Amino acid sequence: MNETPIAVSRLGEDDTREAQNLRAVRWLLSQPGGSVVVVTPRRDVPSEAIKRLIASPEVQHFAWRGFHGGHFDGNRVLYAWPDRKHLNDVWNGDADAIAVIEWGEEETAEWIEDVNPVQLFPDAIISPSPRTEVKLEPLPNGIDEILEHVAAMAAGYSSGLKWNEEDKLKADMMNRPERWRHVTVEQIRAKCRQLGMRANDVDTIAGFVQRRKDGRRFNVRSSYRSFEFN
Repeated sequence: MNETPIAVSRLGEDDTREAQNLRAVRWLLSQPGGSVVVVTPRRDVPSEAIKRLIASPEVQHFAWRGFHGGHFDGNRVLYAWPDRKHLNDVWNGDADAIAVIEWGEEETAEWIEDVNPVQLFPDAIISPSPRTEVKLEPLPNGIDEILEHVAAMAAGYSSGLKWNEEDKLKADMMNRPERWRHVTVEQIRAKCRQLGMRANDVDTIAGFVQRRKDGRRFNVRSSYRSFEFN
């Protein structure tokens, strides 16, 4: 997805939602690529600009239910008002171009930081910021090696992290609590991003760490209940 042109249309001062929608539509149509796919929360769309777009017989329209990011491949995608879960689908897509219409800033803030898209405002277009290589401090107790192993396993599957790898992580976090005690959720998330893990997998692993810090336990299948990473 690094080579995919991506933009997010954001609401500005003295702006309207319809103008925000129209910016996203115009930007997407200006990009070269395949057919246009529009994704909205429901089939009913409260936007004249988007309705005009999906009225074209060449444009495919999907609602969230039953939709997955694989439909992005080789298309130009307008993704309207996604929540965090659906933003992860955008991140994992392999589209020719993607335009996201932001609804809530809290939902998109971390995604914008990760994906570094073009930002479309009423009176300005903010280009992606230059990327600098982030130097992370090594994580203690072999956690770097654990995450590298998990990332390699997840990369081998089209859908990302499998249940057995999740169970191994959960079991190790319970059986070796001292290993994970002094790392923060932010450190785990940063390492997972650095390893190029899918957004859903980053959220899953960071969520496991947070749950343990909150004192919660996991249900692990019997075959992995006593598992520990070396």
